Amino acid sequence: MLEVEAKFAVPDLESVRNRLVRLEARMITRQKERDVYYNAPHRDFGETDEALRVRYDDAGSTVTYKGPKVRVGSAKAREEFNLAVESGETLEAILSRLGFRRAATVSKVREIYEMGDLTVTLDDVDDLGTFIEIEILTESDRDDAAARIGATAKELGVDGPPIYTSYLEMLLSKQ
Repeated sequence: MLEVEAKFAVPDLESVRNRLVRLEARMITRQKERDVYYNAPHRDFGETDEALRVRYDDAGSTVTYKGPKVRVGSAKAREEFNLAVESGETLEAILSRLGFRRAATVSKVREIYEMGDLTVTLDDVDDLGTFIEIEILTESDRDDAAARIGATAKELGVDGPPIYTSYLEMLLSKQ
């Protein structure tokens, strides 16, 4: 599965939230998320543009692998695999014993909305600011997905340039 997404910095989440309501987007949840990122002992994920994280949220714990980013129009795409785990803490202990090292932790408050097959998230990220992400999961049609994401950003009044770096990369560059 390919995740095609675009991220934008926004000064005010409330105006985007109001447009989502007017467009009849369905709010799925509002939750705190804590993402613990790891680096492998046998290669540097920063160099290979991969990511391995353990996410803690209201639903429990999930491990995610993300492949290298590929630019698609004004969006980015990357392979993504998610797996719910019974205990994130146990998984983190296993990763540590295998030589994986914690790279950083990203904490945020996230609101998730659905607009058909698009997901729109409003993020307030600790130490970074406020952002909107628009994404589509697709098997193959990434160009169409990128075009639809761009059109949705305009509908939501988002006009800044897309951000191609991850929250992890932004946080690490600040340190």
